[in-house]
Amino acid sequence: MAFQSTRDPAQSRLFLLTGILFISYLCVAMPLPIIPVYVTGQLGLGNVWAGLGVGVAFFATIATRGYAGSLSDRNGPKVALARGLAFYVAGAAITAVAGLLFQTPLIGFLVLLAGRLLLGLGESLVGVGVIAWGVGLVGPARSSRVLALIGAAIYGAFAVGGPIGVLLFDRLGFAGAMAVSAFLPCVGLLAIWRMDGIAAHAAAARPPFWKVIGKIWWPGAIVGLQGIGFAAIGAFFVLYFLDRHWSYAGLGLTAFGGGFVLVRVLFGHLPDRIGGLPVAIGSLAVEAIGQALIWSAPDPVFALAGAFLTGLGCSMVFPAMGREVVHLVEPHLRGTALSGFTAFQDLSYGLTGPVAGLLADRAGYDSVFLVGGAAATTGLLVALYLRAKFSAARSA
Repeated sequence: MAFQSTRDPAQSRLFLLTGILFISYLCVAMPLPIIPVYVTGQLGLGNVWAGLGVGVAFFATIATRGYAGSLSDRNGPKVALARGLAFYVAGAAITAVAGLLFQTPLIGFLVLLAGRLLLGLGESLVGVGVIAWGVGLVGPARSSRVLALIGAAIYGAFAVGGPIGVLLFDRLGFAGAMAVSAFLPCVGLLAIWRMDGIAAHAAAARPPFWKVIGKIWWPGAIVGLQGIGFAAIGAFFVLYFLDRHWSYAGLGLTAFGGGFVLVRVLFGHLPDRIGGLPVAIGSLAVEAIGQALIWSAPDPVFALAGAFLTGLGCSMVFPAMGREVVHLVEPHLRGTALSGFTAFQDLSYGLTGPVAGLLADRAGYDSVFLVGGAAATTGLLVALYLRAKFSAARSA
């Protein structure tokens, strides 16, 4: 298994940072399965609006990735992480207020969007801060392990956060569930308060953000195509089950997260050992199969199995391609490069919600997962093209 030893102080601090991320990220995970239910059920709005309610946070994240990366590089990842956690608290608290405004649907939805935008800004800062801090602790040679471990924390939070969110929604209502989620990042803020950060690169020269993006375009495209499958599960798996009158709707993210974390823990070292592209190729093939299984599922067992396979497939694409990104740029640009790289995934998350909602209105919820399978297949073809291109370059 990867990450066996905790005797190395840097490795121990990385584990502590990962635990902090897990607790805090429940604030992001818990609303995902219940926002569509709240928007369509209590506010009485359509699936497109439900998808927008989920996806707008990712658009905010995309828009602020450049700022987050620059802040992390110049002021240090600890500063970026602390600010991000504070925005988590503010965003969740405002979203809780939206839950009290269900009798005025338009106002309630606008307040919901405001809270989700703040949460998206927080996600930009938290994601870049944690990744840059982790790579700074253990070094770029183990970058894919850092990304794998951090991803395990994030998607582990998705795995348990989904059912917790549904349970709290049933017991406390939407406002109560969001109030609980606002408390969790406070734990993270207290935990990092006395942790030593890593050195910043305040004086180093920096090219424009879009020039950095140009260096990492292909890895970003692959991870963006991979993200559509997860976004489809996060936004529409519960509604898909409810539409078919199936039980266990809240277990979709649990099945996805279980497969995701299992692969991260057992095989997080693979990109460092055999390279990013071979890992991405195998992973995208599994994700495509998982999405196809959800699309064609005759009963909830098959759909949950498809979610599990999607988690298995999605798991290693981000660290595999992230390893390539870390080695494509200079150390003082890592935060910026990683923020740009992550923006590709954010873009897929943000677009999938409203676009898939429009598709679901016209062709049914199952069609959303057909698109997810097609996206994973496209990502697989891009990865195969890059492997052939690099092999030809080495042979020349």
